[in-house]
Amino acid sequence: MKYIGLQTQIRQNNTRSFLLLIGFPALMLVLVWLFFFFLGIDEGIDAVNEAFLGAAPMVVLAVLVWFTIAWFFHTKMIERATGSHSLERKENKRVYNLVENLCISRGISLPKINVIDDDSLNAFASGINERTYTVTLSRGIINKLNDEELEGVIAHELMHIRNRDVRLLIVSIIFVGIFAFVSEMAFRTLLRGGRRSSSSDKKGGAVAAILLILVLAVVGYLISILFRFAISRKREYMADAGAAEMTKKPLALASALRKISKDPRIEAVERDDVAQLFIEHPKEPQQGIATAFGSLFATHPPIEDRIKLLEQF
Repeated sequence: MKYIGLQTQIRQNNTRSFLLLIGFPALMLVLVWLFFFFLGIDEGIDAVNEAFLGAAPMVVLAVLVWFTIAWFFHTKMIERATGSHSLERKENKRVYNLVENLCISRGISLPKINVIDDDSLNAFASGINERTYTVTLSRGIINKLNDEELEGVIAHELMHIRNRDVRLLIVSIIFVGIFAFVSEMAFRTLLRGGRRSSSSDKKGGAVAAILLILVLAVVGYLISILFRFAISRKREYMADAGAAEMTKKPLALASALRKISKDPRIEAVERDDVAQLFIEHPKEPQQGIATAFGSLFATHPPIEDRIKLLEQF
C-alpha cells in the first residue's frame, strides 16, 4: 500500500475525529427518539416529539459528562485496562535510545514510555496530545526482538502518534463505551426484573421499556463498531508504511510482525475497545465460526497481509 503522505493522513484523521464527535452523539439522539417512538406510537407523533425534546438536553449533557471524564482520565483508564506502568530510563536505556533517535530524526516530541509486565510480544500507542502521548511495550517484545526489529515496532507506534491515529481511536473508544455501558446496564436490569414475578401492567410496561432500551443500545453498539471498523484497518497499513519509510528497514518490521504473530496475547487485556490500540490484537485467537464472523469486524488487517506488503516495499 502506497503511503499517502503525513499531512494528508493527519488531515483525514482530523476530519474523521470531527465527524465522530458529531456522529456518535447524533446516533445517540436518533436512538433516543426511536425509543420514545416505539414506546408511545399510539399517542401520536406530536407526543413522541414532545417527550424526545424533553429528554434530549439530559441525553446531550450525559454524553458530554461521559466524554469529558473519559477525555481527561483516559490515560489512567488505559493503564489500568492493560496493566501498564512507566518504564524508567535507568531501567532500560536501550529502549530510550531507540525512541529518542527516531524522534530526533523526524522532529517528534519524545512520548512517555510505558511497559507491560507480560512475556508476550505486543505494543501500542495512546494519547490525545503531546502531554499524554505514550508508547507502551511489553517485556516480551523488548526482550525478544533485536534492535532493528524493535526500532521498526517503535517507529510504527510513533507513526500512529504523528498521524493522529491515537486521538481518533481514543474518541471512538469513548463513544463506543457509552453504548456498551447502556447495553450492559439494561441487560442487568432486565435480568433482575425477570426474576421478580408480577402480573401488574406497570411492571410489565417497565420490562418492555428496558427491553426496548437494550435492543436500541445493542443496535447503537453494533453501528458504532462499524464506525470504528471503518477507521481502524487502514491505519495499520499506513503506520507500517510510515515506519518503513522512517527506518528504511521494512524487512526488520516484517520480521518483528512475524514474531509478534506467534505470541501477541497480553493476559491483562480483557476489553476489545482497548485491544484495538495494539499493533496486533492481544487476545485469544478465535476458532471455527467465530473466526469467520470475527474477521468481518476485525479492527486489524491480517498480519500476513501486512508482512507481504512490507516485503514488497
